[in-house]
Amino acid sequence: MSLKFISIVATGVLIAAAVTLVMRRAVIGTGPVTLALQLAGLLLVTWARLTFGLRSFHFAANPTRGPLINTGPYRYIRNPIYAAVLLVVLPGVAVHWSWINGLLALLIVATLVIKIFCEEELLRAAYPEYQEYAKKTKRLVPFVI
Repeated sequence: MSLKFISIVATGVLIAAAVTLVMRRAVIGTGPVTLALQLAGLLLVTWARLTFGLRSFHFAANPTRGPLINTGPYRYIRNPIYAAVLLVVLPGVAVHWSWINGLLALLIVATLVIKIFCEEELLRAAYPEYQEYAKKTKRLVPFVI
């Protein structure tokens, strides 16, 4: 199977899990800490989208033309949009805990990990400088992972 196909399947599963969490009313935080984390996630995704620009809104892993983006939030983490998804989803699930919501959150984490590894493989092939960039920046949490 191709990396693009795998990433398409992962994206579909991710969307289905997220929509299910929304339908279960298990996404929105209930207190200042969870709402602050979710607001941070929304601000992070906005910063990342503004930095990256409109050149990439792909359903599948697909490096686009143009230079490797390593400014803005990409200076600190390689996947700020996926980190933002986790900042929005995980606090909501934590305060609306159930085994089903937990499994849906785990499914979202798993699909993001799959997408990250697919995209990184394609980025290594498309951008010779990606390997050095990856050594300097963490995947999801600055200075940690």
